[in-house]
Amino acid sequence: MTGPHRLAETELAPAPSVARLWRARAAHVVRGIAPPTIALGTRLGGDAEVSQRQARAVIDLALRVGEAMLSTGASASECVATVLRLVDAYGVRSAHVDVTFTSITVSIHRGLHEDPLSIMRVVSGRSLDYTRLEAVQRLVDDVVGTSDTGSPPLDVDEARVTLQRVLGAPHPYRPWVATGGSALMGVGVVMLFGAGPLMWFVAALSATLVDRVQRLLYRAGVAAFFAQAVSAAVPALIAFLIFWGAEHGVSLLGVRYPSLVVVSGIVVLLAGLGLLGAVQDAIDGYYVTAGARGLEVVFMTLGIAVGVGTVMALARALELSMEVDDTLLLGGNPLVDGIGALLIAFGFCLATYAGWRTTALAMIIAALGWLVFTAGVGLGLGGAASTALAAFLVGALAYAVHERLRVPELAVATASIVALLPGLALYRAISLILSDNPAVVGNAVIEFVSAAATGLALAGGLSMGGFFARRRFGIDLATQRALRRSRGRSR
Repeated sequence: MTGPHRLAETELAPAPSVARLWRARAAHVVRGIAPPTIALGTRLGGDAEVSQRQARAVIDLALRVGEAMLSTGASASECVATVLRLVDAYGVRSAHVDVTFTSITVSIHRGLHEDPLSIMRVVSGRSLDYTRLEAVQRLVDDVVGTSDTGSPPLDVDEARVTLQRVLGAPHPYRPWVATGGSALMGVGVVMLFGAGPLMWFVAALSATLVDRVQRLLYRAGVAAFFAQAVSAAVPALIAFLIFWGAEHGVSLLGVRYPSLVVVSGIVVLLAGLGLLGAVQDAIDGYYVTAGARGLEVVFMTLGIAVGVGTVMALARALELSMEVDDTLLLGGNPLVDGIGALLIAFGFCLATYAGWRTTALAMIIAALGWLVFTAGVGLGLGGAASTALAAFLVGALAYAVHERLRVPELAVATASIVALLPGLALYRAISLILSDNPAVVGNAVIEFVSAAATGLALAGGLSMGGFFARRRFGIDLATQRALRRSRGRSR
């Protein structure tokens, strides 16, 4: 109806009530207007345009890269992000990567009308080898960098051949040089406690024997727990002999604290564990991998306790005391301590076959981190807080040099914090537990908690330092997208 009648009906229509109007406004305020933050099962795209042969070749290359990274010590998040960057460079956008402690799986969704591809590869072994890790990361950077410039990436078959050549290349130096690196680590540890030159020699001899015994046991196929226990017993036996000699009037001049031999051996053994990787995986949300790595760290630490404890129990049966002197403390001469931190980082890099640029940078950052730690202790911040502060600086600098100079962030960060590992606290805890004195059980618990707190402070400080540096220095777009996807966030 038109005309005056329609106008009259409009004028006579009832106006909306005030209550209804306010309900509408309240609903507008409360109800969501944007899609969920995390998309669940809504991504429908696939890679149907990617041929079957190309998809299989890309997956094979990605699996080999992921396995190499996990085997050489990379964290789960870093491994997943690197694999996603690699497949993205070859035009594969729908890849999913799943990492456990012993395997890596890559899947590609190829649309509704094409069969998906999903392949798993088992991580057969683990060995800290930062030369190969750096070479793998450099290869991926070259592939991704080429695709970012608009040029076609390196042919996938050629990239696989290059990867095989990189992984099969000999180490940059012979095994005896790596063993010498372990000896330098032992020397650096005792220098942090103000020990003299003769103690340096004893610590170097102990660390050398530990390294050789470990290599022999692993080659013989001995389980890692027992290999760790036997290796830990080596420095304890050397300390036992020194204590026994002093008890019978045969003392070594300059060896004031025989317990330092055990402490240096413990630090050398702790340096090869994956505590930092376990905590980093937990922070990044890879709880299965973090749980497996954490359990490995616990068992390897128990192996150290069993090895040292067995020798100490033998000494107690012979009425020989191997208790730690209460006056044994970190610090003393700042110059000597700084040189000790440099030697520890240098030795760790040699023991893990790190490149020379990585080694030089790790030594500088280790010295800076140690200075921050000693400054924190001097200001009364406490051991754990000072360790966290030093680790924060190390984490930030490790990412900065990785971003600017393309050296492995993990290698620089790990080498720089070895000097801060809680070897003394762990030895004191073992000693107190074996003292058969119920009154000191509480002290043993305190020492164990102190050691655990130091380990968590190291891992947490490194993680926060790296996070801060990423926010400060920025990340390239491909890496940023890969990191978001590796942590399960929407693209």
